[in-house]
Amino acid sequence: MSRRVVRQSKFRHVFGQAAKADQAYEDIRVSKVTWDSAFCAVNPKFLAIIVEAGGGGAFIVLPLAKTGRVDKNYPLVTGHTGPVLDIDWCPHNDNVIASASDDTTVMVWQIPDYTPVRNITEPVITLEGHSKRVGILSWHPTARNVLLSAGGDNVIIIWNVGTGEVLLSLDDIHPDVIHSVCWNSNGSLLATTCKDKTLRIIDPRKSQVVANNFEEPVALQEMDTSNGVLLPFYDPDSSIVYLCGKGDSSIRYFEITDEPPFVHYLNTFSSKEPQRGMGFMPKRGLDVSKCEIARFYKLHERKCEPIVMTVPRKSDLFQDDLYPDTPGPEPALEADEWLSGQDAEPVLISLKEGYVPPKHRELRITKRNILDARPPAGPRRSQSASDSPLSQQHTLETLLEEMKALRERVQAQEERITALENMLCELVDGTD
Repeated sequence: MSRRVVRQSKFRHVFGQAAKADQAYEDIRVSKVTWDSAFCAVNPKFLAIIVEAGGGGAFIVLPLAKTGRVDKNYPLVTGHTGPVLDIDWCPHNDNVIASASDDTTVMVWQIPDYTPVRNITEPVITLEGHSKRVGILSWHPTARNVLLSAGGDNVIIIWNVGTGEVLLSLDDIHPDVIHSVCWNSNGSLLATTCKDKTLRIIDPRKSQVVANNFEEPVALQEMDTSNGVLLPFYDPDSSIVYLCGKGDSSIRYFEITDEPPFVHYLNTFSSKEPQRGMGFMPKRGLDVSKCEIARFYKLHERKCEPIVMTVPRKSDLFQDDLYPDTPGPEPALEADEWLSGQDAEPVLISLKEGYVPPKHRELRITKRNILDARPPAGPRRSQSASDSPLSQQHTLETLLEEMKALRERVQAQEERITALENMLCELVDGTD
């Protein structure tokens, strides 16, 4: 008799479980916009969800611990004039999130650790460069302040958020709408899918496709996608890919190996209600004491429900094999270093003692002087004495001095407003 050999893997038994009712986030008006993004982004500090909003686009940001019913007057992040289509937390600063909108802009926001008393309406910076709606955002995994956006104009723009400048614009690679974009682990390459049914591997700094022939797949897994788009989430630490069907009610997960057949079905987590979107917690935000290897945030019509994936273990000790060192919050490169051609793997941290998010870190913006980049508007005139280089230099210096003084006044006012908000929050907390 031949005996069937069972494949050895510590992830053969990964179990999913929905959180208890009191651990969900209730009464959230999840956006009804028909778009294929996840509508949800999460990090070790905050949960962000795109919501319904009159007169423009908005999303809500909740501290992870603020479970239960959300007050209908809870402050939102508003500023876009059209629906918000995608949001993404910065991997190197847990207080910074980017949003993309139907209004063609990308906005970057600083989220305070305290609960604001009114809507957050002023982004740290607005990035303008797309000519049509912006539906995809992705931060660079290892370089500080580098953000990718993709729009309905079939263009990918890579920004230096720290200066507001365009680092790269890939505008002649995709002949049709871009469906998804993903960085590799060190941010040297991009993978994109497009409406033309082509998967491209792109070197963004060379603005060229470096791999494009995928006619013979290494492995083929047929999926039932009748309900809608699949949202894939990959965990490189465990080599598990999770597939969440938007409009579906299940999460299917597979282990990827280096040997045939390469893709191994593990299990399916199913629930009664379909998901309208899904957030995926970074590894450093998981509870290692409970052998948690993944956590999802499933969006319903009016709530968000955490779903925990665990590998049961009898021992209470830290499980080294489940938790290899994982990317931490420190960038490995500066934006200009990456643009110049340097690559670096993520800076890893150990989860042995658990992970404690750092305190509030402010995103500093250093914009180039607009006068250095733009020529004066209007028709050219004949040069007079007042147009002499010396006179122009004097005028420019005067303008720069005035702008510097204005910046300092604005900064002082912002600091005063922040201090007053903090005092108000302390007073409100003291009366609760």
